[in-house]
This record gives sequence, structure tokens and C-alpha cells, in this order.
Amino acid sequence: MMKFDELKQNYASNRYCITARNGMVATGSALASAAGLEILKKGGNAVDAAVATAAALTVVEPTANGLGSDAFALVWMKDQLYGLNASGYSPYDITLEDVRKRVEGDKMPTHGWIPVMVPGAIKGWKALIERFGNLSLSEVLAPAIAYAEEGYPLSPLLAKMWERSTSIFHERFDGKPEFDEWFRTFTKNGESYHFGEMVTLKNHARTLRLLAETNTDAFYKGEIADQFVRQSKANGGYFSKRDLAEYECQWVDPISVRYHGYDVHEIPPNGQGIAALMALNTLKEFELREKECPETYHTEIEAMKLAFADAFEYVSDPDRMKVDYHEFLKPQYGERRAKEIGDTAKSYGPLDLPGSGTVYLCTADGEGNMVSYIQSNYMGFGSGIVLEGYGVALQNRGADFSLDENHVNVLAPHKKTYHTIIPGFLTRDSQAVGPFGVMGGYMQPQGHLQVVTNMIDFHMNPQMALDAPRWQWNRDGSLSIEKEAGEEIIAGLMARGHDVKVMDSRTGFGRGQIIIRLENGVLIGGTESRTDANIACY
Repeated sequence: MMKFDELKQNYASNRYCITARNGMVATGSALASAAGLEILKKGGNAVDAAVATAAALTVVEPTANGLGSDAFALVWMKDQLYGLNASGYSPYDITLEDVRKRVEGDKMPTHGWIPVMVPGAIKGWKALIERFGNLSLSEVLAPAIAYAEEGYPLSPLLAKMWERSTSIFHERFDGKPEFDEWFRTFTKNGESYHFGEMVTLKNHARTLRLLAETNTDAFYKGEIADQFVRQSKANGGYFSKRDLAEYECQWVDPISVRYHGYDVHEIPPNGQGIAALMALNTLKEFELREKECPETYHTEIEAMKLAFADAFEYVSDPDRMKVDYHEFLKPQYGERRAKEIGDTAKSYGPLDLPGSGTVYLCTADGEGNMVSYIQSNYMGFGSGIVLEGYGVALQNRGADFSLDENHVNVLAPHKKTYHTIIPGFLTRDSQAVGPFGVMGGYMQPQGHLQVVTNMIDFHMNPQMALDAPRWQWNRDGSLSIEKEAGEEIIAGLMARGHDVKVMDSRTGFGRGQIIIRLENGVLIGGTESRTDANIACY
């Protein structure tokens, strides 16, 4: 059993853990959590609740995900862990040469049709329900349909995210026809929605009903697919019916490393969960004795930097990677990397190896089944493209492709890109401990590392593990850290050579959820204090 003090709470939120026995749903929206709980009470299991919650989140948190999202899941069902990769690939007709001619500079664009990939989340919902669900897809989509048709009020942080996105879209896309449907769908005649105001998404509800009626076929083979391709061709996109009709999500074997007596599980590449495992594989070589000391922070940060050096170099579509990613999971990898960590901050290159805006939720039911699930449009509302008449906001995952023909993650037809969203899961002695996750771009593996070490090394309860001050290494080499870390930690990191940026706001450090199952079946939940998070349970 994981050891922690359930009453100890050293950090800002002053929240305590939530306990339940029959079921629990944890996510960043009270409304979405309520949707999952409704399904549990109707006889659904943890998988049914996860899909219901995910569908509701496309309605009540469109600032981070939507019906055009990708998704990943780890499912603990009948004492076995399963992995689902529901990320999409690039269109067959896209080429590196053509995109290079159309873009300015040497990077993929972040908005418009070029970075849109085939959305995988909807097909993922179908796969989860058909393999593990107790209820039908139609039944689990019902709460989301009700929210979209009847409307819902904006919560505080959601309103702030909505206002920020509206401002950005006005600045960048006013007068550009391909983005008109976004303004029609997600603004009030061009003005942002605000805290406490009601939002209805009638076209979104229409699409959810079509998904329920056709078991998702309308999206990949029917009328929504027709609109997808028609709109793409009219605005310079690359999609054909073949791209959508051939798409299938993949059941995959989860990957893991042993960390101080626990097994930490992630989805294998193309996701970046392996970066979290690389860092933990390195950290296993150290004994982290005290949380609140500069040395602990420094060691964790350097382990994460080493992991990113390899992840950015090697991780892409697993069928096109140049190395066997299992090399990163071997104990010897961590042993080699740990020897590179010294007393000061360093820059690291990749290790030579043999060739070869996001929402997170977790659920648990009274039978011991648990789900760790994540889905995302990537950057806020995603690409800014919304399918006319259907309310489907499309992700912009292709923005992570490289335009360097020599890079492993170079843009190519029908290819998956390096993917930031990752669900996590803990086991011990082949028994489930529980699901966990921290959303937020490249913060995600760093968040996973921090909450895992908080719980395992420092015996924090799930709520305290989430509330603890966080740091984030940035790709420009700087280190962002919450001011709550304190002057001693910040000064100690600066003295070790870290380029520290102290942040007043806590919103840029990810949003997480955790559910732990005790040996007696009791569920212990922690929920993110940095957002409008909520746990629903009974």
C-alpha cells in the first residue's frame, strides 16, 4: 500500500483528498465529472464513465479539446493494463516539398488546414466502448448532448481561457474566411463569452447525435467526412475521403519502468510518455531524501533535460523511428545518463543508441476497473478550423512536424507526429495503484515526473502531490518555476547555473488528476488546484 499522511497539506489549495467506494471521476470540469458520475450510476463501468466524461469535455471545455481531438488511454480492466493510441496521421496527399513552398520560414504553421491531422478521439471512444463498456455509445453520449443542446455556464478559468483565445483569433484571423466558422461557433457575434454566461453549441449536439446514431461512421465515412473533405479542398487542405475512411485507432502494449518499488506505465511512442519514463529511469539511481531542497529540484530537472534530449531526437511515428525505443527503458540507460548529472546545470545532447490545450481525466468503478484518459486539440481550440454546420473544431497536431528532411519527425504523408499528450498509470506487485496525469504540452512528462516522485519518494497524498510547487524546463533552455517554491529553492537553482524565471501565475504548469485505489477497494482522489477541477464520486 502506498504510504502517505492524508491530513498533511503543506501547499496552497488547503484541499484534502476525496474518498469513495463505488465510483470516482476526476477531471478539470465539474460538469464533465458529473456526466461521468451519471453514467456510473446508470450501470456503466469506469470505461463508460471515461467516454461520457471525454465527450462532455468536448462541449464544456472546447478551449482545450473537441470532436476533432486525438486521444490516448490506459485501461485497467480485470487485473490487466491495456493501452489505446487514438492519435491520427497526416493526409496521404501532403508533401514536405509542397508545404515548404507555402509557408514562411522553416517551421510548420500552427493554424489553418496545413497542421490538421486525421482526428482519432471519436474512433477511440468507439473502440473503448466496444471492447470494455457495459453501455452503448448512444447512452454514454447522452449527457454531452444535453449540455450542448441546453447550454451550460462558463466557470472562472474556462472563461479566462476563452477570452484569451478570442483575443488571439481576432488579432490573427479577422477577415480570413477559413476561420469564419470558428467565430460563428465560439463567439457572440465576434465577442467572447465571459464567466457565468450560458453557452449552447447546437451544431456540436447535432454531430454527437449523428455519432450515436451511426456508431461514429458519420464522422469517418458519412456526411461529416464529406464536409471535412469539401472544406479542406476549398481552403487549401490536403484531405481526401481515403484519409478518414481508412483510419483506425490502435491497441498497444503499455511501456513501463520500475521506479523505487513501483511500476510507472505510459503509452509507447509516438507519444512522449517515454520521456517521463526516461527521466524516472535516470532518477532511480538517486535517493531523493528531501523534497524542499535545491539539490532535489536540480537532480529532477537535469534528469528531465536528459530525457528530452533523447525524446526530441528520436521519438516520432514508431514505424519510422531510427532506434528501438525499448533501449530507453532498460536499467542500463538510466545508469549511463545518471552519471552525467553533476552539481551544476548543463546542456545535453542525445545518447548514441543502436539503430532500429489538452484535457485529462481518470475514472474508477466499484469493481476495481480504472481508466487514465487524455484528449486534446493541442493549442487551445486547435487549428482554428471548424466544420461548417457540425461544430467540429479540428486539432493542429501537425504543427509538431519538422520541415528538416533529416529529422526523424520530418513531415511525410500518412505519418503520425511526436505527440505531447500522455496518460499515466501506477502499479505495484502487478496490482493497480491507480491512474494519474498532468496535461499541458511539453509540461506533461515533467508533471508526471513531479507527481510520481512526490507520491513515491516523499509520501505525499494525491492532493498534496498535485498542489506542490512545480517547475518546467523550457525548450529555450530556461527554467520556469512557481514562486511558491520559495526563495531558498529559487536561489539554490540559480546558484547551480539554472536560468530561472519565477512565475506569478500557476496556470502554465499543467493540470492534473490522480485516483489511488487502496487494498480494501476505497478510492482516494486528488484534483488540480490550478484549474476549475472537480471530483465526482459516490
